[in-house]
Formats: sequence, C-alpha cells, structure tokens
Amino acid sequence: MSARRFLGLLRKEFVQIVRDPSSIAIALVMPVVLLILIGFGISLDARDVRFGLVDENRSVESASLYQSFSNSRYFRPSLFADARAAEAALMRGDIAGFAVLRGDFARRVANPLQPVEIGIFVNGVDANNARIVTGYALGTIEKWLAARGRDRGHVVTPPITVDHRYWYNPEIRSANFIVPGLIALVMTMIGALLTALVVAREWERGTMEAMMVSPASMTELIMGKLVAYFGLGLGGLAVSVGLGLFVFEVPFRGSWAMLLAMSSVFLVVSLALGLVISTVARSQFVAAQLSFLVTFMPALILSGLMFDIASMPRWLQLVTTVFPARYYVSSLQTLFLAGTVWPVLLPDLAALAGFAVVLLTIAVVRTRRSLE
Repeated sequence: MSARRFLGLLRKEFVQIVRDPSSIAIALVMPVVLLILIGFGISLDARDVRFGLVDENRSVESASLYQSFSNSRYFRPSLFADARAAEAALMRGDIAGFAVLRGDFARRVANPLQPVEIGIFVNGVDANNARIVTGYALGTIEKWLAARGRDRGHVVTPPITVDHRYWYNPEIRSANFIVPGLIALVMTMIGALLTALVVAREWERGTMEAMMVSPASMTELIMGKLVAYFGLGLGGLAVSVGLGLFVFEVPFRGSWAMLLAMSSVFLVVSLALGLVISTVARSQFVAAQLSFLVTFMPALILSGLMFDIASMPRWLQLVTTVFPARYYVSSLQTLFLAGTVWPVLLPDLAALAGFAVVLLTIAVVRTRRSLE
C-alpha cells in the first residue's frame, strides 16, 4: 500500500460523504428513527391492560378486589353485571380478559378453609399476551387474598414458598432486552447500506471503473472506503447507544472498551457485507433491496433479538450461526445487562473476526473478477 495514494483515496471518500447528505442520513438519522419507532412500538410488557370484572356477588369483598385491580399499574378494570356482557366485550376487543366472581364469593372468602373459586377468561389469539395477562391477574388476586387474610388474622403458610428473583433485569422490562438488540439491527443496516449504496452508485456513474484502472490497488480502494465509512458508522453507534441509555433508560453494566471493540469488529463485518452486495448489485435499487433482505430480516428474526434461539428447531439454530448479527446481539445484551462476561464475549468476538476476514476476502476477489 502507498500511504500517499491511500490518504488521497480517503480524502476523496470524505469529500463524497460531505457532498452526499444521504450517507449522513443513513448513519445518523436512521438510527434515531428506527430505535424510536421499533423501541417504543415493540413491547412485551403488559401495561394498562383493559380487564373486566364480573361481580355477581356485589359485596364489600368484591368491591375491595376491584379496587385492588384499579390500584395495579397493569390493569384498567371495568365492571360487568354478568358474564354474557363481558364475553361480548371480549369478542369486540374492548377488553383483553375478565374474571368472574360468583354469588358465593364473600362467603367463601370469609372461610379460610374453603377454596375461593374465581374464573379467569383471556383472549388467547396472542398466546404470549394471554400468558402475561393471566399471570398478572392471578398475581393481583393472590396478593389481595394474602392481604385480606393478614388483616383478619387468617394467615395460611403454604407448604412451599417460591421466592422469585430475576437476575440482570429485575424489573422485567422488555426494553432492557430489546433495545440492545435494536442497536445491533441498526448497525447491521448502517454498515451494509452505506457501502452497498455508495459503491453501487459509483458503478452506475462509471467512476468505479475509473478508480480500478488507476494505480491504486484493490486493497487501497477497499480500505479507503472501509476507513471512511467506519468513522461514520461509529457516529451512528454513538447515537444509538445514547438513545438506549438516556431515552429508553437501559442500564449498562459492562466495559466501554469492550463495547467499542465488539462494535468496531461488527461494523467492519457489516461494511464488508455491503461491499460484497455491491459486487452483485450494480444499481442502487437492487443494492438497497439486497441489503434489507440480507441484513434486516435475519437480524430481526434469527439473531435472538425477538425470539429465543434455544427455543428454535435444531436445524434452524444451526442456520443462525451463519449470521453475524447473532453474535453481536448476544454480546450487546450481555454488556448492557450482565456486564463483561468473558466466556460469552470472547467466542462472539472470535466469530465476528472470522466473518470480517471471510467477507473482506470475498469482496476483494469478487471486485477483481468483475474487471476480467
């Protein structure tokens, strides 16, 4: 490599970035839009759930239970005179579920030796949401029964007491789990789109052929683009992490140096992937479509961002190993929520470094072949 030629190519890339607002928008504006839209739009938490209570007893006890639902941050309860009205509201989508308090509810509650029967009916179209609503409803009822028993001196100690402790995410906020994965999603798209679109545009204008017949080597051409857009990608990383920390209030418990190292290697992987895409797609439209297909969909579905990889079929788990986003999502979630856990981070870093070497090699070979 010639240092003089490389610096000239680097200056040419920076001038092109300044003259092309689309590259700056991809690196700095797109992270804000994607994180805010997806981060606030996708939530696995249940908040202000519209829940019905069928009160066939109309007693002080049933009113107290209704008040317990009202005081919960998870529910917005509403009263129904009978189960038929509640079923109609459930079918219309006005409520997500309802509980039925029978006419003998007060009598059963007054007798600590007699079981209390409460029917809970939940819309099961969304299985995950149904499980969450059912669990919250049961928790609210059990908490009310325990408090009422203590007030009356009827404290019944169960044979087994389960003490729940949630490590790394004690509030069980879905944002703490999703937002680090979204940063990986954003960085994947930034890196691939930046290089794929820029190189495709140069193919369309004919400037890429002119650069290749110049004295600059293929290594100098590729390194010039990587270094220039690597700096732009780090700006997108800073914006994404800042949004995660200050807007979504996701804790960060790991090492900043390790975060920078993992992100730098992954950014090189994404930029190299964009270069590979640009060798296949010589138009910006096709390059954008391929970038979305190769980066966004696998990073969203097969990286562990939304779905647990361990719950997937074995053959699909093997498929996920060929997508770099899987290792970056795992590292980000570990750094943000658990800390610097070396047995997790080092294998992920080694896998990403391997992807970087392979993709850069393919980009160099494929670009050279295109001139033959």
